[in-house]
Amino acid sequence: MGVIAAYRRVLGNRPLARLLFGEFISSIGDWLYLVALLVLIWDEARDPVVLGLIGAARVIPYIVLSVPAGIVADRFDRRMVLMVTDIARGVIMLLIAGAVLLNMSVWVVVALAILATCFSAFFSPAIGAYLPSLVRDESELGPANSAWSSLDNLAFFIGPAFAALLLGIGSLPAAFLLNALTFGVVALVLWRLPASRARNGVSAEDGKPERPAGLRRVLAPVTRPLVGIGVLNIADGFVFGGLGVITVILAVDVFGVGEAGTGLLNSAVGVGGIVGAVIAGALVLRRRLGPPLLVGALGLGAGIALLGQVGDFALALAAMALASAGALLLEITATTLLQRIVPDSVRGRTLGVMETLTVTAYAAGAFVVPVLAASQPAVVLLACGAIMAVAGVLSILLLGRWAIQEPTINPVVRLLADVPMFGGLPPARMEAAMRAASDLKVKPGEQVIRQGDEADYFYVIADGTFEVTQASERGEPRVLRQMGAGEFFGEIGLLSGVPRTATVTAVSAGTLIRLPGDAFLELVAAGPGLTYTLLDLHRGATAD
Repeated sequence: MGVIAAYRRVLGNRPLARLLFGEFISSIGDWLYLVALLVLIWDEARDPVVLGLIGAARVIPYIVLSVPAGIVADRFDRRMVLMVTDIARGVIMLLIAGAVLLNMSVWVVVALAILATCFSAFFSPAIGAYLPSLVRDESELGPANSAWSSLDNLAFFIGPAFAALLLGIGSLPAAFLLNALTFGVVALVLWRLPASRARNGVSAEDGKPERPAGLRRVLAPVTRPLVGIGVLNIADGFVFGGLGVITVILAVDVFGVGEAGTGLLNSAVGVGGIVGAVIAGALVLRRRLGPPLLVGALGLGAGIALLGQVGDFALALAAMALASAGALLLEITATTLLQRIVPDSVRGRTLGVMETLTVTAYAAGAFVVPVLAASQPAVVLLACGAIMAVAGVLSILLLGRWAIQEPTINPVVRLLADVPMFGGLPPARMEAAMRAASDLKVKPGEQVIRQGDEADYFYVIADGTFEVTQASERGEPRVLRQMGAGEFFGEIGLLSGVPRTATVTAVSAGTLIRLPGDAFLELVAAGPGLTYTLLDLHRGATAD
């Protein structure tokens, strides 16, 4: 599939497209707000130590609340979690605007900003777990992440540009008011989107949803690749935590372009991010994702290192754009891998843990980097570039085979998704089942399953005609029914744990989709009540 076709598929997915649009509007307000907040604090303090402390303190809620936020995302409707966080942050932005208009202490603004971040901590795991539920199949996941980041970085360009304009005319309160308005827009968009809860299977006793699966048990088989992704996130968080804070120092003290230069530096990040996201949109469609990860890490490191070596502001903007392009290529590829690796039942909590590690590193960078850069910016930025390069190499070694996507799924096997009983199951879970399935060609007269044999596979008929017979007590076969394309068999033995109760024979040449028993049981567990629906559907039947 080409890049253009992949993006068309994403835009053709109306719920996903609406989500992307709403969050794009919200992101414009977020970047506008961030620039305005940093400038407000810098005007009051004029001290890099204070700026670093506040920059770190503003993200402490992420460290404390990201894991609980992941639990919330796995237990409640993720769409509703997003709505609550957006509405709450919108109200807080109105309060900040009022505090600025009334010339209240800057510490009141800082306290409100920290409160807003408390709600933001619940946003990240919820959106990361919600987006995969809107894609129609896994082929849309990478392009969806790319489109998301492209729009976010377009907002990164537009938001700081608006900030530069508003700061130029001395209108700080307007920045906070506009951000409040964007939160209202995205809340209205979310209201019309489908609900989404984590798929945890059903209780064996009463069919009610189970409690979220144990995180350690589920993630044990994928610990190594997750450590690889975590290494990248930690390094990226530390570097960008410092970079996001010292943009004010670079603009005002190093390059001497004034406070408006802060907005221009951040806008360069947005431009570079758009380029990186577009490049990532093409590369995430490839089978090997290790090279894009490494190129992204090296691009980010090179851009940051160059930022400390150039003396011209225009070249600094180019270096900032290069760093951002590398960061987005890295981020989109790593996010796509993480969403594919981690099961839906624990995705919120996994993202919460990852967010805690990343933001802890971000807070450390926001404090350490500006303090060190105040005297030796070139040396500090060069060291940050080296950190990213080392992290990129180490991550590739840890990811290993997990950085290689499985080959494209057989078109015949994709018919598994057309079984009505599986409608509404998580796309990622269906994708995993299709990767475990295979197609089987059969000849006329060939027996697919025999009465009395152990149940091992679930079958869906892709084409052909099949006959179901059952032997009587005297051994005489009795024809029960004939089946054709789209029908399925073999499920009762797997669900009930009993031997095959009938024989299925091919009447004509045909093709079957064959799904291993363990993969079938995992698939039906993804739909609450599906196990019992299948059993009730065949209750009283005499054949399997």
